[in-house]
Amino acid sequence: MNSLQVTQVQDTGTHIDGIDKVSDKSIVIPNKLVTVADSFRGDQSWFIAPQIPTDLSIQVKETTYNVHKYPLIAKCGYIGRVEVQTMISNSSNVLKLENFPGESEIFETILKFCYGLPIDFNPGNIAALRCASEFLEMTEEQEDGNLISKAEAFLTIVVLSSWKDTVTVLKSCETLSPWAENLQIVRRCCDSIAWKVSKDDLTSEDATDNQESWWFNDVATLGIDHFMRVVSAIKAKGSKANIIGKCIMHYANRWLPGMDMELEGLRGYGTEKSNLQFSIFSGVKKESTGHSKEQKTIIESLVSIIPSQREAVSCKFLLKILKMAMMYSVSPALTSDLEKRVGMVLEDAEVNDLLIPRYQNGDQGKMANMPNSFEEFTMQDIDVVQRIVEYFLMHEQQQMQQQQNHGKFNISRLLDNYLAEIARDPNLSITKFQVLAELLPENARSCDDGIYRAIDTYLKTHPSLTDHDRRRLCKLMNCEKLSLDACMHAAQNERLPLRTVVQVLFSEHVKMRTAMQEKEPAQSGINYEQDGGQTSATTMDIKTLKTELEKVKSDMLELQNDYFELQKEYEKLSNKPKNSSGWGKNWQKIKNSFHTKPAGDEIGYGQDRQKSPNPIRHRGNLRTRFSMS
Repeated sequence: MNSLQVTQVQDTGTHIDGIDKVSDKSIVIPNKLVTVADSFRGDQSWFIAPQIPTDLSIQVKETTYNVHKYPLIAKCGYIGRVEVQTMISNSSNVLKLENFPGESEIFETILKFCYGLPIDFNPGNIAALRCASEFLEMTEEQEDGNLISKAEAFLTIVVLSSWKDTVTVLKSCETLSPWAENLQIVRRCCDSIAWKVSKDDLTSEDATDNQESWWFNDVATLGIDHFMRVVSAIKAKGSKANIIGKCIMHYANRWLPGMDMELEGLRGYGTEKSNLQFSIFSGVKKESTGHSKEQKTIIESLVSIIPSQREAVSCKFLLKILKMAMMYSVSPALTSDLEKRVGMVLEDAEVNDLLIPRYQNGDQGKMANMPNSFEEFTMQDIDVVQRIVEYFLMHEQQQMQQQQNHGKFNISRLLDNYLAEIARDPNLSITKFQVLAELLPENARSCDDGIYRAIDTYLKTHPSLTDHDRRRLCKLMNCEKLSLDACMHAAQNERLPLRTVVQVLFSEHVKMRTAMQEKEPAQSGINYEQDGGQTSATTMDIKTLKTELEKVKSDMLELQNDYFELQKEYEKLSNKPKNSSGWGKNWQKIKNSFHTKPAGDEIGYGQDRQKSPNPIRHRGNLRTRFSMS
């Protein structure tokens, strides 16, 4: 058989005819084909050694190809047109293909196709071949069965019918912009993925989380631009907001490793400036500028495509991505949007979710929102939480106008726990604490135990507060809303100002007296009706009621003793024999209330107490009250 043998050789700068001894690198081609054999790359050049000399040099990227003009011009309209222009201008002996879509390997595959050799279409190269064939104008007008039509057929018939192949092709399009966009390859792949997701009946209401996420992993391998296109296509197909939200959260967990960064280290409140700064920045990774820009782009893109429905993503996720947004200094508009979204679902948050540290602005090298003085520099970004709560209250006001349920009671518990957490920061100003505590309306708290705990924590962390500031703090709570246990604790809390202790004791007295009055009618209202020698109330029930009543009476007497001692202490401190001020009048009312005998005079206040100067154990001098913290 007559043949032309083509051999790969090293770059010598000259054309070589004949047969090389490297037989395992050569290909035998039939004579009827004007062809080039397999490629070889050496010193950025691609050479052939047929008996027919090459007459065209083409440069793609960093590689130069010495080829035959005729088979390329026959199938590539672009090469024919540009080659003629090059000859006319006589500017260069090398035809440079600027902005060629795809790498050198793709051009080598096209060379094989032009020389009549079989080529392999696969999901990994089909998008690049389709773009490159468009670039080279390999249309049917040049030759029947040209590369554009063959690549289109494989893409439409083979690739788009397969989920796996479609995802592979879409990933390969990330380096083919704008050709893949202009040729609608990206759109067709996204539509195919969206159609398969929406068609699958596992997205129905009774689908489990595992069934819903069967496609999450594949979609999460895409770059952010194509992921957004896929999500938009899935939205257009009518998929549920919570499924789209779960897909977004899955993608964020893969591409934003800082999402799960634990902030427990931020609770180690140091008193030294260096310790404080170290605690803040120890959790923030030092990353390259390029990586930071990529992370910032991902965050901004994900926030922009989160469905507006309340159930789309969790409050925890919103707060996590908000922290990431602050870390990478995303646009203020998106940050504000995130804060509003959190405010809509704030009742689902936990205290740990609200621990948002102050992050360093990587672009400027300064602290974001740096206060004027270090004394006001807190480890937690309290301003963000304040805005979130304000957004919540605005949203709740709108909901109440629409006669919908609201969750202020849940928020009061959350906010009080948050206050107790940040109260441990020695640099938290009393004004900032007070502003945050007063955000909620008075009727939002059904019980003030939480705010009392936060106040006590702040007092413990800031022992040098003046009496005025301590009284200012204690005005944040309503002693009448404290539980009996909280009253008992506060009555012995030496950190509280004296006036607050009096108010607490009075509240405790009222609660005990109310409890006693509720039990007395129950005892006096028992009827003993004879019925076959049996009473309607058992002896055991009567004894239980009497025991409980005696305990209440005992507590009341103990409380009364505390009041007399407290009165003496107050009179000593005031240095006045009689107090004519408003406080003195109020104190007189409190004192008189303890000399008022209840119905039946059964407890033994007044003269009965004088007969028994020490009927029960005393709590000790209030000057030495101790804290149960």
